[in-house]
Formats: sequence, structure tokens, C-alpha cells
Amino acid sequence: MNETIDLMLAHTSVRRFTDQPISDDELKAIISAGRAASSWKNFQSYSIILVQSEEKKQALYDLVSQPAILQAQAILVFVGDHNRASKAAQLHEMPFDAKGVENLLISSVDAALAGQNALLAAESLGYGGVFIGMIRHKARPVAELFQLPAYTYPIFCIALGKPAEQHPVKPRLAEKAVVFSEVYQEQGPEAIQAYDQVQTDYAGSRQTEKWSQRMVAQFSQPEQPETKALLEEHQLL
Repeated sequence: MNETIDLMLAHTSVRRFTDQPISDDELKAIISAGRAASSWKNFQSYSIILVQSEEKKQALYDLVSQPAILQAQAILVFVGDHNRASKAAQLHEMPFDAKGVENLLISSVDAALAGQNALLAAESLGYGGVFIGMIRHKARPVAELFQLPAYTYPIFCIALGKPAEQHPVKPRLAEKAVVFSEVYQEQGPEAIQAYDQVQTDYAGSRQTEKWSQRMVAQFSQPEQPETKALLEEHQLL
């Protein structure tokens, strides 16, 4: 329909990059586009840490062994941030308590919106990237690595660079399985089976397990403890 929608529909995750650098001006534009995203009450309850040094990339990779981290020309680490709000409380001599699910949702959604904006901006400039949420599984050492203060927590990072690979766009769930008119329409297992087949056809010989099996593996295990522990230490739970 237009170039913007075409770009969105062409999105794929990129995990392998060339050694072509991203210019400072392009990085500034990418980050500025991210920061222009919608935000709850304009609080902008997130921060972005730009990682470019090989030393820092290696340190992050040592914690989260995703090869894209080492290959990327730039990494944007998105941090849920209520620390600035605590400073506002000090300024106005008011009590401050950021604990609770609602405040975590506010900062996490703000960060996610900014992250998606930033990745789309990068893709519009001919770059690619991948969201890496596994940093939450190492929340404490990641927080130490980036010297995160109270009322902050790492949410995800985005590895960015010039794509060294190009995969076809992954098929999404059928529209009727996701988009409903007026009210939620609960569906049976057949919707899952249908998409399992779509994913099998897409992946071919690369598939090692069904899409539904990966979902079950995620949601049948106990809560990952690292993030919760850091949130408690940083006075957010």
C-alpha cells in the first residue's frame, strides 16, 4: 500500500551481520526514531544504552551467548527505568514507591514501543537486527555490567548491523486466529494444529520441533527467577 507498510510486512530477524559499520549519524537517527515512539503519559519510562566497543560486546556475550551480539555493529540495550521518577519525587519532596505489576507494564511497554520504532528505522536504512530477550535470564550480572541503579531493570537488547543473510518472511498466524470483531473469540486446538502445519511447511528440514511444542516448553516451566530477584533488589517488586 505504501513504503512504510511494505517495510513492516517485509520484516525478518537478522542474526548474522557483515563488518560494515553504522555511521554515527545513522545511529543517531535510529535512536531518535525509537525515542519518538508513543509513551505512557509521556513519562518515557525507559533508557537506552548504546554498546559499540568490542570489550563490552564480549562481556555481554559472555553472559548471553548469542552470536549476533559479537557480530553486531551496535547493540541497543533497553532498560525499564523508573529511576528518573524517583528523582522527581525527591524534587517535589513526595514519597515514592514504584513497586507493582502496573509500573512494570508501563516501563516494559514504553521500551518495547521504542525498540520496535528503532528497528524499523534501522531497516529503512538498509540495516537489520534481532531482539534478544535472553538478557533477562542474566538480569543481575547484566545490571552490574551496565551499572543499573535502583528502580531500573534490563528488558531486552537489539543487535544491529548490515545483514549477511536474508531469510523469507515467517508466516504469521491466520488473521482469523488473532483478529476478532467486537469480542474475543476463543478457538480450539485446531487453530494451533493449522499453524503448526504452516510453520512446518515454512521451515522444512530446518524444523526440529513443532511451533506448539516450543510454546509448551516455554509456558510449562517454572518462572525464570533471575528477573524477579533483580526486580526485588531494585525496589520494583
